[in-house]
Amino acid sequence: MAPKRPKGAGAFPKPVESPAPKPPDPSTLYAALDLGTNSCRMLIAQPKGSQIHVVDSFSKSVQLGSGLESTGRLSRGSMRRTIQAMRICQQKLKRHKVKRMRLVATEACRRAKNARDFVRQVRRETGLQLEIIKAEEEARLAVISCAPLVSMKTEQLLVVDIGGGSTELVWIDLSSVPPIERSRAIMRLRGGFHTVDSPFPAAKVVDWISVPLGVATLRDQFRDVEDDAGRFALMSWFFEENLSEFAPYKDEPPSEGFQIIGTSGTVTTVAASHLGLRRYDRTKVDGLRMTSEQIDKVIRGYLDLGPRGRRNDPRIGQDRQALIMSGSAILQALLRCWPTDRLSVADRGLREGLLYAQMSADGVLEDGPF
Repeated sequence: MAPKRPKGAGAFPKPVESPAPKPPDPSTLYAALDLGTNSCRMLIAQPKGSQIHVVDSFSKSVQLGSGLESTGRLSRGSMRRTIQAMRICQQKLKRHKVKRMRLVATEACRRAKNARDFVRQVRRETGLQLEIIKAEEEARLAVISCAPLVSMKTEQLLVVDIGGGSTELVWIDLSSVPPIERSRAIMRLRGGFHTVDSPFPAAKVVDWISVPLGVATLRDQFRDVEDDAGRFALMSWFFEENLSEFAPYKDEPPSEGFQIIGTSGTVTTVAASHLGLRRYDRTKVDGLRMTSEQIDKVIRGYLDLGPRGRRNDPRIGQDRQALIMSGSAILQALLRCWPTDRLSVADRGLREGLLYAQMSADGVLEDGPF
């Protein structure tokens, strides 16, 4: 006698669907767009305690400054590429219904003769209003973004932002600020670099400079030098020459309580190479501390690889390989002036600074330790 088939055998199990994630409340969202000489980047985020929670992001190499060194103008091709990228940003902003935002352009638009025409074209074709900010504000926003990485032991802080078209350096004296207040003192610089009357201990900006040389513009200056090592040496020397007006403690660099924070694709790439990461991992890179000797070892390794080896190195990546040596030349020049065993790597920058400044001004960030 054949066994009876159990009732319901062979029936498809009823699918159990997990509920779709609830979209964030648009009223809590902020956006920041950074249009630089080489890249167009955007973050959409919401406040979470004393930090920001990223909801959506965008990054694209648009090479807006291509040809700017020789013509003084933004080319049609670079403007077309940039507007295509900004259309994607506009779609993301519309999808998330973002109302509070700052969309800024930096060195390429500061220098280009036709920048105002380009800004009007962006507004006409995408509906987005770009704001060309001054070098001081760019430097200040980069500093603010790095506030969470400031050590309580830091008395002298140098923040370096290596961009595509310019490099910003800001030296800050924190010696009169209680250690537990040092991160918050950096955040309070959103109002400006000049000291104002405040009931809180103030971070003092000793000096700052915007050098009109970044990874793209420095590379273009020495593009005609064929020898790889010779080109690198010339770029590093030339950048150091442009630092002559910025010399806090240059003859006697502080050793105790001194911290450099580097924020740029160059610094994060060097850190990833130091760690041997074949796939980039922000959680391992952001906040990593490196010595001058470790950084110099990575840069020497890049030179040993040569142009072909760097193109094929997965730690560098296709987007960065054409710019890594000009960025490394800038980094090496800085470390000749201010050698350190405490360079903190920041995978953050202008976009995060824009977000922190907007949220802090609106009072939606908790006033707690970073």
